[in-house]
Amino acid sequence: MINDIKKDAQERMGKSIEALSRNLAAIRTGRAHPSILDSVKVTAWGSEMPLNQVAAITVEDARTLKIVAHDKNLSAAIEKAILTSDLGLNPSSAGTTIRVPMPALTEETRKGYTKQASGVAEDAKVAVRNVRRDALADLKKLTKDKEISEDEERRAADEIQKLTDKFVAEVDAAFKAKEKDLMAV
Repeated sequence: MINDIKKDAQERMGKSIEALSRNLAAIRTGRAHPSILDSVKVTAWGSEMPLNQVAAITVEDARTLKIVAHDKNLSAAIEKAILTSDLGLNPSSAGTTIRVPMPALTEETRKGYTKQASGVAEDAKVAVRNVRRDALADLKKLTKDKEISEDEERRAADEIQKLTDKFVAEVDAAFKAKEKDLMAV
């Protein structure tokens, strides 16, 4: 029972870290990276589709993404989707190839993105702590139902706290890495 609670808590905390990684990857840095365009949806063949399903996205150089549509008729739709996204990117089309230069980040935008990353990291910490709260509540219920002793509950609670501390440290490390990446000129 206790092991099930700990295992469940660890899995859920791990999922919070995965979500954090995805959310941090979506925050733009000065460097070109295909994951920046993950949120872009293109209207193709009568439905909204993720850009990476209708085109090949590659890094041409440190500040430029190169997009080649699988269907040359979609080039205009892809360009429009990137322009209308809230990423602040300005694609240029050359036949079937679309190039997306990454504008250099100003100090002000760097700080704004760092603040956004901080918010994402804080949300991840809250998620991890919520998992801890749920696990501790489950332990209390087991103790109340006399399925485990108070000593066992205390030991398990300590282990869950250590697990929480480990995952919060991972969140902090991920944020620090993103912050360093954002503040690099």
